[in-house]
Amino acid sequence: MITLEGVKKVYHPDTTALGGVDIHVAPGEFVFLVGQSGAGKSTLVKMLTAEERPTSGNITIGGWDVTRIRRRDVPLLRRQIGVVYQDFKLLEQKTVQENVAFALEVCGEPTHTIRSVVPQVLRVVGLEEKAHRYPRQLSGGEQQRVAIARALIHRPKLLIADEPTGDLDSLTAKTIIDVLVRINELGTTLLFVTHNREVVNVLKKRVISMQNGLVISDKIHGKYFI
Repeated sequence: MITLEGVKKVYHPDTTALGGVDIHVAPGEFVFLVGQSGAGKSTLVKMLTAEERPTSGNITIGGWDVTRIRRRDVPLLRRQIGVVYQDFKLLEQKTVQENVAFALEVCGEPTHTIRSVVPQVLRVVGLEEKAHRYPRQLSGGEQQRVAIARALIHRPKLLIADEPTGDLDSLTAKTIIDVLVRINELGTTLLFVTHNREVVNVLKKRVISMQNGLVISDKIHGKYFI
């Protein structure tokens, strides 16, 4: 699903963000990517979404050669990669349903498709009964679930969760994690980027640890030890 081979990223004049990373993630895996600030996690995510290009090395995602992808093909790639951030990035003037539908509208999807798909993804995240509420009427955890639903709207094969529980209390964070585990169990490959030790150690999933732009550990049932 995801393969990085010797991926380096150097910002001029001499700042190395990634120093030669090799990672393989199989379809359907749930993988934690962990490390302190400055470890290279965010840079790696930007490489995966083609927001930035590596200085050297190769990246492939589900058959896409992300290293050499043409600019015009980047939007198509990103429809196959759902991304959830710590910042929900919801449109305050739109309802839950409209926020999720908007991701399809901008791609020109027909109305009948939108009406069919939106309720499905809202059911996955447990928000079908709040479809007509506005973001201001939701809790932080509910807003994050809307963001997850929006990321799922194109039925991506890969979902990247970049610090999705960073601003949430522990109880709310558990709800979000339960949703992400359920999405993974439905077949979506999940890359969970975090520095939350408790989350990582409770789930006992594969853990890839980064430090100073390098992978220093890759354990099948790992723990956050950095």
